[in-house]
Amino acid sequence: MSENLIELSADEFSNKLKQDDNAVIIDVRTPGEYNEGHIPNAVLMNIYDPSFAENIHQLDRNKNYYIYCRSGNRSYHAGKYMVQLGFKNVYNLSSGIIDWEEPLEK
Repeated sequence: MSENLIELSADEFSNKLKQDDNAVIIDVRTPGEYNEGHIPNAVLMNIYDPSFAENIHQLDRNKNYYIYCRSGNRSYHAGKYMVQLGFKNVYNLSSGIIDWEEPLEK
């Protein structure tokens, strides 16, 4: 059975996140984008950073990962990579943070 990246709308992403005690939120945007506003408790892991792959390898595979970027493209690729590495529960904010309607942290 192959595991797949799970695509969620902003509402689905938010609702699932609120019910998940084992969630880790990953923002794969650049530090500048992150500092303009990010989902509360999100961890910055810039997909363009040379150490991105190494950082992903160090994550706990027993957690549930919620990943996002600006439009859903970078996070999609990051999520596919995580699934290939054997992560089981990876959720992508398919439309990106541009569709996020809840408050952001700065």
